[in-house]
Amino acid sequence: MSRITARFESLRERGRKALIPYITAGDPQPSVTVPLLHALVEAGADVLELGVPFSDPMADGPVIQAACERALAHHVNLHQVLDMVRGFREQDNETPVVLMGYLNPVEAMGYDTFASAAHSAGVDGVLTVDLPPEEAGELVACLKTEQLDPIFLAAPNSDDERIRLMTENGGGFLYYVSFKGVTGASHLDVQSVADKLERIRHNTGLPVGVGFGIRDADTAAQIAGFADAVVVGSALVNRIAALADQPGRIALEAPQIIAEMRAAMDQV
Repeated sequence: MSRITARFESLRERGRKALIPYITAGDPQPSVTVPLLHALVEAGADVLELGVPFSDPMADGPVIQAACERALAHHVNLHQVLDMVRGFREQDNETPVVLMGYLNPVEAMGYDTFASAAHSAGVDGVLTVDLPPEEAGELVACLKTEQLDPIFLAAPNSDDERIRLMTENGGGFLYYVSFKGVTGASHLDVQSVADKLERIRHNTGLPVGVGFGIRDADTAAQIAGFADAVVVGSALVNRIAALADQPGRIALEAPQIIAEMRAAMDQV
């Protein structure tokens, strides 16, 4: 059983919903990332989503695009991201870590090499934004050989057949994108998301997390009312950006938004 599956089972037994913060590795500088990951866990994160910086993050809005630019200014690459996970594992061998990024760096490393290196570093799941499930067979096989969970993005227009394909090829959890568009937008229709998740659950046995548009504690609590996990990215990355010129304060102050969300979610 993967760390991700074990974590969701533990949360289910305790009647809790998972809180999954996203940060871009190396933003605003590489030395910040590992202390920030630990601080996020202390603030109430259940699973960590670590973004691999990429020069053309087409699914991301301006907030995360800027985070990638800050990280790439320090030449952060996939090898260094894996080193960060390895550094995190020196003190935390329990919190699941999901790498989120684009296919190009993985292809450049080679699927087998990447999967082996990710497993060795302590990665638990991989979400490749621009790799649809219909074309993911080769990478999925490599990931599963190394006991890594392939995680897929479901969208509002994903039909039943596609959800079943994501479930068959995937693991860990299914990430539902709450609306069409890029990360950081704010037009979240909570009732529409709830209705879509009810349909998705007929076609998957995986936990379902919801991301895009989770901007504050109130939004997180609303989504936690029906989803298995709440994923927060741009709202947290915005906090990091505001402290970019004071990196020593980031791990102390940025996780406060996660603590606020955790408290609100636990009241649901």
